[in-house]
Amino acid sequence: MAYLTTQAGQPVLILKEGTARRRGRDAQRNNIMAARIIAEVLRTTLGPRGMDKMLIDSLGDITITNDGAAILDEIDVEHPAAKMIVEVAKTQDDIVGDGTTTAVMLAGELLQKAEELLDQNIHPTVIVGGYRKAVQKAVETLDKLGITVDLEDCETLKKVAMTSMASKAVGAARDHFAEIAIDAVKQIVEQRGERRVADIDNIQIVKKEGKSLLDTELVKGIIVDKEVVHPGMPKRIENAKIALLDCPLEVEKTEFNAEIRIRDPTQIQAFLDKETRMLKEMVEKIKASGANVLFCQKGIDDMTQHFLAKAGIIAARRVKQSDMEKLARATGGKVITNLDDLKSTDLGQAGLVEERKVGEDKMVFVEKCKDPRSVAVLIRAGLERMVDEAERAMNDALSVVADVIEYNKIVAGGGAIEAEIAKVLRPYATKVGGREQLAVEAFADSMEIVPKTLAENAGLEPIDILVGLRSTHEKPKMHLMGVDVFTGKIVDMYKNGVIEPLRVKEQAMKSATEAASMILRIDDVIAATKPKEEAKAPPGEMPEEEYGEY
Repeated sequence: MAYLTTQAGQPVLILKEGTARRRGRDAQRNNIMAARIIAEVLRTTLGPRGMDKMLIDSLGDITITNDGAAILDEIDVEHPAAKMIVEVAKTQDDIVGDGTTTAVMLAGELLQKAEELLDQNIHPTVIVGGYRKAVQKAVETLDKLGITVDLEDCETLKKVAMTSMASKAVGAARDHFAEIAIDAVKQIVEQRGERRVADIDNIQIVKKEGKSLLDTELVKGIIVDKEVVHPGMPKRIENAKIALLDCPLEVEKTEFNAEIRIRDPTQIQAFLDKETRMLKEMVEKIKASGANVLFCQKGIDDMTQHFLAKAGIIAARRVKQSDMEKLARATGGKVITNLDDLKSTDLGQAGLVEERKVGEDKMVFVEKCKDPRSVAVLIRAGLERMVDEAERAMNDALSVVADVIEYNKIVAGGGAIEAEIAKVLRPYATKVGGREQLAVEAFADSMEIVPKTLAENAGLEPIDILVGLRSTHEKPKMHLMGVDVFTGKIVDMYKNGVIEPLRVKEQAMKSATEAASMILRIDDVIAATKPKEEAKAPPGEMPEEEYGEY
């Protein structure tokens, strides 16, 4: 209703005509339904037995994946409550890089349980309060149950990486990818005061079709997706001294219009010679610094290329800023913005710089760096879709290894930690008391959506699995027991090598609870009218309504 009525029955317009409005339970039901539909879309992708989604965009491009963040990124979501659930996945992906499906599923399940409580006339604020107490207790429990990892224990880190890729289509290459992920992250870790920081943005991922997944390699340096600018330049240099320039190697044009009056033909030659000398001086400065490799963020003049080739210097131009920063971190060089400032101490070093042909493209490999703070992963696969999915798998593996290195605690996967949290929350609910107790119990039930879905996706009987899981967790020291989706048995997931970073689980619970709480508190949805598109008439004609009657 977009208007009120006076006592005399005269309507008073409040909102624009055409504004849609939903209130009370109707608005809540609608929002909860939209959020649950998003959760249902992702549900079948969870776990090693999860299935993939094929997404086709408006241009006809195909994406095949079971990565929650990638699926929701490709889907064009319209409903505002559903958009909030998409944000949960994006937040999860940005902060910890894995667990997006878990976070979205948990948010959907919390809303479903909340709807049942709303039907019992329990106020949304009471439910939100109960959920907040429950998530606080769940995080405390998680911290107690977390197992501390020695960062030199590569075997455990490998299991964490392989668990994150269990549902991905990389199959036999999981082992190979996990080892690359560990080596790459360990190379870029920094100690900042008391804490370790592993920023995976310092790991460059380059994808090229051709060969197989097992040909994916870690390069202890950087791959520059450019070719050498001049055919006369060498294609390979060992013990490279690398200059990184953020200035053009060409004669700069003046900022204002200049006019040069030449009265004598010899002056033209002098003018051209001066330009050549200026370019030659630039190359001399580079040569004097001792550099034999040059990466330039701006352009390199044709004449300059010729002089560089004569000097035996490899050069690449218009290198991306992000690649320049990574080159500086990998080689230990400095990016120089003024050629006059270039000194030998500013040069980076690499054991080998070589132009290679990868697939259809030529690329410059800067490798064998002494202690690179930035590295590159070259992903290969025989199919374009497979290369994209391999990149997503590698991203997940890098993210979880970085999570464990930054906060070195892990928990058992396979629904084990969720079942244990549910067990701890049920007696805690009675201590909370009042109506909030029901919300805490609802949160405990919601946590079991993870083992339940794992069982469903594996073709197992979810009720039998849940009953078996609950009875096992009631026994002392059984918090590591989870669902083995291949055998259908309740086994020790830690011994089975199914382990996940504590940070992933913690973030999933927190962001799912926040999203569910926000959606529950909405009791009125007022949607403005969409602007009408004007009827387009052919050029030179008026729209129909402008024609007069004849």
